[in-house]
Amino acid sequence: MSQRIQFQLTPEQAKDDAFLERRIRTELQLNDEDFTFIWARRSIDARKRQIKINASFDVFTNGEQPKFLGDFHPKEVHDAPEVAIIGSGPAGLFAALRALELGLKPIIFERGKDVRERRRDLAVLNKESIVNPESNYCFGEGGAGTYSDGKLYTRSKKRGNILRALEWFVHFGATNEILVDAHPHIGTNKLPQIIVSMRETIISYGGVVNFESKMTDLILENGKVSGIEINGGQKLKFDNIILATGHSARDVFELLHAKKVRLEAKAFALGVRIEHSQDLIDTIQYHGRLNDEFLPPASYSLVAQVDGRGVYSFCMCPGGIIAPCATQPGEVVTNGWSPSKRNNPYSNSGVVVTVEPKDFSDHETNPFVCLDFQRSVEKACWEAAGKTQNVPAQRLVDFVNGRVSKDLPKTSYQPGLTSVDLNKVLPKMIAKRLKKSFQIFDQKMRGYLTNDAVLHAPESRTSSPIQIPRDESCQHPDVEGLYPCAEGAGYAGGIISAAIDGMKCMEKISENFS
Repeated sequence: MSQRIQFQLTPEQAKDDAFLERRIRTELQLNDEDFTFIWARRSIDARKRQIKINASFDVFTNGEQPKFLGDFHPKEVHDAPEVAIIGSGPAGLFAALRALELGLKPIIFERGKDVRERRRDLAVLNKESIVNPESNYCFGEGGAGTYSDGKLYTRSKKRGNILRALEWFVHFGATNEILVDAHPHIGTNKLPQIIVSMRETIISYGGVVNFESKMTDLILENGKVSGIEINGGQKLKFDNIILATGHSARDVFELLHAKKVRLEAKAFALGVRIEHSQDLIDTIQYHGRLNDEFLPPASYSLVAQVDGRGVYSFCMCPGGIIAPCATQPGEVVTNGWSPSKRNNPYSNSGVVVTVEPKDFSDHETNPFVCLDFQRSVEKACWEAAGKTQNVPAQRLVDFVNGRVSKDLPKTSYQPGLTSVDLNKVLPKMIAKRLKKSFQIFDQKMRGYLTNDAVLHAPESRTSSPIQIPRDESCQHPDVEGLYPCAEGAGYAGGIISAAIDGMKCMEKISENFS
């Protein structure tokens, strides 16, 4: 027999297994009965000075033991019907894993390199400011999430089976903690090996994974997919193609537009990445508790309405690092990540303003209006910082007061910073709202507005600025056999929602073979 029990704990009690066993025994009046318990859910309530842990446990009696619900059941698919998957991010990988279960043969084409080779290009990017357009923080095995933290939290409760996605991560090497924490996180240092394990499984059951294999043409005949071109030469026939290329594959949008495949402008968000000391964020969020062995590095989530537009924190990274995420020379882009222990002395987060197609006069006829705006900001920041991978930067109070910072403190951003007035670099519609939002955020988190905090610009790749339409079958309404998928197509917003969407698209394809 099993049952779930919930109660609150102090952080110290939550780390004490002997206390937990006594408390559960008392709560359920188990007396001398043997039982087993596991954490089911854990979250921190730090709204009051006395911090609490909201705890849920599954308790098993009468000899019953916990069961792993998300078993992975692959089939041998060497001779099965083939499905092309463009991109090996979470959507592409989970689509391929689901194909193994459904008896279909996934053929992945990834423009970038495997995780090991990809790491070398990231080192060159950080140390020498050289951007490899095919191998960077956005392109390569595992997609943008591989070296950008591995956050697994999603608000997309209606998109699919979140638990199955999380349990598959555990199956391939993630810790069970991701099944428990309210905001699960793997860490950039651990995620690559999990992705390698997924790839090896796909190949061992008959799937194929091709690296440095960029889709350069989509072959269409009579409103249907008939194949793809790889690297400008090799042509391959496919009747079903999952397009899981991510939000930064701008060449894919341009290819589809040239082929007269319908696209739509989509809202996204753009702003800056702010970095504080982690000690400051801990002090604010934990009411003065600092360097506490019983609490993880503190995070935050902030939102405001400024001049009729949402401004909010995005991809907050406790104990994290800011990384250069450009995908082409002539642009700068920032993002953040954390190692699994989140033990870096810095805390960073995107703070971004919603940008909508209606902000631009030609939004009804030009699907690229938001993408063009995104590009223009990234180029302007590149130029302002000296046309390297340095980013334009400014101390927070200096930004609010409109003065150039005389100096900049050390930050986690490795390529370097250039002191500028971001009010003159960022579009007015962005800078004006950011300034007001920081003052609002300081009212919610006293001490947040400090000149020890540094803004790095821009944070611009929050989501795709273009949506590729699809119908209930997950196919493009005008192109049979083309399955726009996940973040790059506008149907996901993170690792888990992308993984779920990848599985969903593969399940729709499998209906063609039933």
